[in-house]
Amino acid sequence: MIETILHKKIYEILIDLYGSNDYNIQFQSTRKEFEGDITLVVFPFTRFSKLSPEITAHKIGELLSKIELVERFSVIKGFLNLVISNKFWLTEFSKSTFEDNYGFVDIDENSPNYLVEYCSPNTNKPIHLGHIRNNLLGFSLANILKASGKNVKKVQIINDRGIHICKSMIAWQEFGEDETPESSGLKGDHLVGKYYVMFDKQYKKEVADLIEKGADYKFAEEKAPILLKAKEMLLKWEAKDKEVVALWKKMNSWVYDGFEATYKRLGVDFDKNYYESETYLLGKEVVKNGLERGVFYKKEDESVWIDLTSEGLDEKIILRSDGTAVYMTQDIGTAIKRHEDFNFSHMTYTVGNEQDYHFKVLFLILEKLGFTWAKSCYHLSYGMVDLPSGKMKSREGTAVDADDLMEDMFQNAKTIAEELGKIDKSQNNETNELYETVGMGALKYFMLKVDPKKRMLFDPQESIDFNGNTGPFIQYTYARIQSILRKNTVEIKIDEDSDITDKERALIISLLAFPKTIQEAANSFSPAFIANYAYEIVKDFNSYYQSTPILGADSTSIISFRVALSQQVAKIIKSSMSLLGINVPQRM
Repeated sequence: MIETILHKKIYEILIDLYGSNDYNIQFQSTRKEFEGDITLVVFPFTRFSKLSPEITAHKIGELLSKIELVERFSVIKGFLNLVISNKFWLTEFSKSTFEDNYGFVDIDENSPNYLVEYCSPNTNKPIHLGHIRNNLLGFSLANILKASGKNVKKVQIINDRGIHICKSMIAWQEFGEDETPESSGLKGDHLVGKYYVMFDKQYKKEVADLIEKGADYKFAEEKAPILLKAKEMLLKWEAKDKEVVALWKKMNSWVYDGFEATYKRLGVDFDKNYYESETYLLGKEVVKNGLERGVFYKKEDESVWIDLTSEGLDEKIILRSDGTAVYMTQDIGTAIKRHEDFNFSHMTYTVGNEQDYHFKVLFLILEKLGFTWAKSCYHLSYGMVDLPSGKMKSREGTAVDADDLMEDMFQNAKTIAEELGKIDKSQNNETNELYETVGMGALKYFMLKVDPKKRMLFDPQESIDFNGNTGPFIQYTYARIQSILRKNTVEIKIDEDSDITDKERALIISLLAFPKTIQEAANSFSPAFIANYAYEIVKDFNSYYQSTPILGADSTSIISFRVALSQQVAKIIKSSMSLLGINVPQRM
């Protein structure tokens, strides 16, 4: 906004001064130790001015200060620091208050599709802690890209086939005694996950038995009877054995019902689901075609590989010797199917950084197969999530279930809010909904405020704090502003010639940076930009609120302006949090 206006003015000044029209006009934020709202980098202009950066900067500054926009300037070496007039900020602020979705770019429905993949669970176990960061990152990124003007579609690949799925199926056959979600009272995904754990216990027992009988470790690992049964089942499934397929459909349907309940509570959704059981066949067909074209090659055991050593990678298996597919096979098929379905311009895969190598290989294979759009695929690689030791336990004892974590966040929010007296108990019928809003807000915000690339420590207790850089702190501030707005009796107006305090000026400038922040977050694939922007706004507003009377100001005009400022802070908080998938309460 301000950069666009200044760019035009500076360009005109430079043409008048030096004649050329080849100028690299660069702005940056003014460093905190210097006065100014925005800084012009002057060094590129010295080749035209033939003068020192300082003299060049002074010439430009003097001409800029003649327009109403620039109040004053200072020069630090080759940098021109500009102080923009209060009238400009107030005028822009006034305009922004009338925009319902300030900062959001309207989407042209005819523009190319931009796909974001996230979640991608396996149907042999519940969604866990790692999936939570994945879901929240993917969903929030989709929101941010949409707000930046992209035509976004949210997709996932459900890994519903393979040896790991057969392990749960075999264990249920062996030990299940026809147990169902209804008979057990368990969510379907937890029930199936129970049998996956049961398979692992039985497998380890059989491996130990074979070793005790004299077998070496590798033989025991490969020949454990229950593993052989799972491998046989996989072959039967690929051969479309009716009984195996019927069991597979039944157990997967249990899992899907469980997943839907988890997604609903987490607040995420998808425009289209893809299933590995469908896309792997296309992948196998593409591999067959690539084999004929020399992209892939066969080894003596009939397994299919690609040699990427000339690109600095290694050899990668594409099909096993028994003809069964690997993850790479289905990922190839899925990518191609998605392009057929959506003709996307870009596709982002939200997947943990342990898969960095996998996606380098996938994108390179797609390129070698002749798909030019492979260059527009991007891996949003994120770090793993750790928990403080002993803070939480998993139902299965292996990984922290998403359902357990969300329920713990609800209970933590309830306990801490009641201890601190942060909840208005007069709204009894709404308190559970409020605890859910605060608990989920704490979880989501804490996950998203960290740069996706960084490994993070999620501390449930710290995340629920009503002070500091947390979701509840931001939610509480929003509710506080709603209380101010409910009590206000003055008509809200903005006088663009008003005198404003330094804190008000700083808040206005921060609020007007929201559109730019959305674009930065979209370009960086990082919801952390939005989260930390919201926190800075809230922190500055709370400082302002503590030192400045709003409803008790000296005159109606001052009250009107301060209420308008508070109202716009609330709107930006709500918009920011919505991009993160977080709700904000009207009362607390």
